[in-house]
Amino acid sequence: MDDRTELYIGGKWVASAGGGTIDVLDATTGELLARVPAGTETDVNDAVAAARSGFEVWSQSSVEERVSVLRRIADGLVERETELAEMMAREVGTPIARSRTVQVGLGVTVFRSMADILENTSLEERRGTSLILKVGIGVVGAITPWNYPLYQLAAKVAPAIAAGCATVVKPSSVAPLVAFAVAEIADSTALPPGVLNIVSGAGGRVGERLAGHPDVDMVSLTGSTSAGARVSQVAAAGIKKVTLELGGKSAFIIAPDADFDTALTAAVRGCYINNGQTCTATTRLLVPADRLEYVEQKLAEHVGAQHIGDPLDESVDIGPMASREQQQSVLDYLSAVPSDAHFVVGGPGDVPDLDDRLRSGFFVRPTVVSRVDNTSAIAREEVFGPVLTVLTYDGIDDAVRIANDSEYGLSGAVFAADDDAAIAIARRLRTGQVAINGGRFNALAPFGGMKKSGIGRELGPDGLDEYFEKISLQLPAT
Repeated sequence: MDDRTELYIGGKWVASAGGGTIDVLDATTGELLARVPAGTETDVNDAVAAARSGFEVWSQSSVEERVSVLRRIADGLVERETELAEMMAREVGTPIARSRTVQVGLGVTVFRSMADILENTSLEERRGTSLILKVGIGVVGAITPWNYPLYQLAAKVAPAIAAGCATVVKPSSVAPLVAFAVAEIADSTALPPGVLNIVSGAGGRVGERLAGHPDVDMVSLTGSTSAGARVSQVAAAGIKKVTLELGGKSAFIIAPDADFDTALTAAVRGCYINNGQTCTATTRLLVPADRLEYVEQKLAEHVGAQHIGDPLDESVDIGPMASREQQQSVLDYLSAVPSDAHFVVGGPGDVPDLDDRLRSGFFVRPTVVSRVDNTSAIAREEVFGPVLTVLTYDGIDDAVRIANDSEYGLSGAVFAADDDAAIAIARRLRTGQVAINGGRFNALAPFGGMKKSGIGRELGPDGLDEYFEKISLQLPAT
């Protein structure tokens, strides 16, 4: 068991002021995996004070120093790839192959890409008689989720380091362990004390204090829409910047002229990645009404063939939910599906053929629900599990209408006969990113949503810009 007894504050490992602990469970078995400190408001105050001191030093660092630290953190993550991949497979339930390439690999990519971007970013610009400076925004409160605990930490900490900011990270209590590993790696670099701090604890206590702390200049949260609304409310009193990456209920449109077999393979991949525990998952599949039976047949084959089991098994496609609460939430959605809906595969029952060791794990059957409309909860609300909902449309205008008929706008996908046709449809969608004919995620492109999917952008140059303030020096006219 990984028993963490200390927080990382001001470049040191220190005991929490409260002395309480949080149990971290193995998603595969439900057994105790680790304990971490249950931080308090006092711990947050100490971490913010340390971050303020760290910011005063780090904000004056050179681009070369920042680039070096970012690359050393990336190298440290690579050195611990096996450990970290297994850690997140057990905390989150991510199948091990995906845990290596996505959970760890994407985190490494973000740290390295931010170093590259910083090297090519001008921090000063002459505009007429003004010299415009880009300077770090200050102390950042980063509240990260459990589904991608390293990648989402990297998406906040890497640009903060690059911009010359200091960060206090509150990781999710469900999957906090990787944050402590990042602190260990960062501690071996030239990062000054206080530039990175880790305070684990309950969101209602640690998260709220961090969001409302008067010495925090910016709050960046990835989480549920309700959590984003609460953080915005708490932060508003301090008139501070808030960026939010929230929920999604993304549509995958297959146009009538598309190659359906290729499109359905991509649709399954886009829905079930990380066991469906992905905010960008394309969980609404929109197909022409006259192709529904063919689509159902193919989905039954694709999804029915998914291997469910221990995420540390290389042959497994679908692992458990990250927590018993998330497992129950998904099962509640499946139990509430309208009586006239059709379960193509899966459903709310027990997962068959699990060995005795896994029966207490947080597993849900990969499911396809068809013959519902876009007004049902299963089609409108973020289930956050291995559940695909199939909807039918009559013509592309109807498909676009259904896709946009959502309070979310984070992601989406379009498959059509060619890229130009798919792009023409994608231009009409009110969402932050759209995969075109199987296009994959790009860590250099801006990532974020519209509507209740959030505010601001992460990744790439756009993500770095969120962590800068601009100062105009008005020079004497010559």
